[in-house]
Amino acid sequence: MTPELTVLALAALLQLGQICLAAASMNRDAGASYNIGPRDIEATLSPLTGRLRRAVANHFEALCFFTIAVVVVTLSGSVSALTAGCAWVYLAARFLYVPAYALGWTPWRTGIFGIGLTATLVMILTALF
Repeated sequence: MTPELTVLALAALLQLGQICLAAASMNRDAGASYNIGPRDIEATLSPLTGRLRRAVANHFEALCFFTIAVVVVTLSGSVSALTAGCAWVYLAARFLYVPAYALGWTPWRTGIFGIGLTATLVMILTALF
């Protein structure tokens, strides 16, 4: 397996971990019965739970672009030390993004997001050129 595919698999595991973390926080705020129920009525959630849930949504968005980058690099045969390094930078940025968002690290959160996005774009551009 290429390093890029390994990082993609690890990023998926990170996403699962984020979902579990946000769910645990929601359970503390609203109770497990709310979390497993239909959520017809909005519960009052803590700022931390809201941030963790938004971090999950943000990673779904970033993961779409990263998945495209990995597929393009892999299928085009453009795998290189640069694309592998970019993949690891993406994953490191996404790991840092979770506490940055949860703890409200402004403006660091945006910078961390930008690093991951830039790494993803470099991967795509490497495959194109």
